[in-house]
Amino acid sequence: MDKELKVAVVGVGYLGRHHARIYSKMDNVDLVGVVDSNAQNAERIADQYGTRSYTNLDDLPDGLDAVSVATPTVTHFEIAKHFVEKGVCVLVEKPMTSTLEEARALDSIVKQSGVVFQVGHIERFNPAMVAIRDMKIEPRFVESHRLAPFKFRATDVGVIMDLMIHDIDIILELCPGPIRKIDAVGGSILSPSEDIANARIEFESGCVVNVTASRVSFKSLRRTRIFSSDCFISLDYEKKYALLAQKSADLNMQSFDLAGIDATRLDDLKKLLMTDLINVKELKLDEYEPLGAELESFVGSVRAGGESEVPSTHGLRAIELAEQVLSAVNNHSW
Repeated sequence: MDKELKVAVVGVGYLGRHHARIYSKMDNVDLVGVVDSNAQNAERIADQYGTRSYTNLDDLPDGLDAVSVATPTVTHFEIAKHFVEKGVCVLVEKPMTSTLEEARALDSIVKQSGVVFQVGHIERFNPAMVAIRDMKIEPRFVESHRLAPFKFRATDVGVIMDLMIHDIDIILELCPGPIRKIDAVGGSILSPSEDIANARIEFESGCVVNVTASRVSFKSLRRTRIFSSDCFISLDYEKKYALLAQKSADLNMQSFDLAGIDATRLDDLKKLLMTDLINVKELKLDEYEPLGAELESFVGSVRAGGESEVPSTHGLRAIELAEQVLSAVNNHSW
């Protein structure tokens, strides 16, 4: 039987309370406490999930194996560093830190410590993304939209670090390799930082990415479309839906001569040919909660003692690209 892991959650607001909920239901995982600067909130969540509440990190019991950090982004570096230096495994919500300098420093500290460290890029665990992970796609064009209504939280960072960072992480998984050029535009609407941004990213491989993020939309949208030389994939992270359109392996358009076909029959013939030449299917997706899968992956890595699925190096590379996009936005006046 696996050893019972002692875990804690730091920050039990909008997202952290769900970390506490999931840990409290895991086999051989003991949620020993939750920490929050708001004592009332900490007590409420602790009572709900049968654990103890704290307002100070140092008051957590000894022997802690792992911790989730779901506090405001500007606090990620100091809190994650605190636990890593104590030898405690850490899952820190995205983005890993609020600045590139902090990300580089934390990545270095993690490497020196040898503890398991995971960044909460939750879309890696979305069924829509998992469904295409093993398809070995080589994208030529990627288009991502991530829109959300203004929620009056997470405004300590702009929309690039708040929302676009999800798609940046996925893009870097799909399109590895150096970047040739970035053009971007964005601006502030309701908060001091940018609330809407669009970037066009060209990779040395020739792949082009167009990514848009907004936190001042009237409705939510989390969608990515991927085009390669032989297929098209549409992913809807919110609806957990994936559609694949793939050309037939024996497709040879040069073998079709439609020039002499009667115009009245041409459209029907084209439709018939398309059904034979392009296979369209909905990808079968497993039904599960992505955050649950993410925490199961983290706990599994802690037990195994190996590298997590989203290590600090991946958190760092996402922030590096996010900073490049932000720099391009700042260089482009509205």
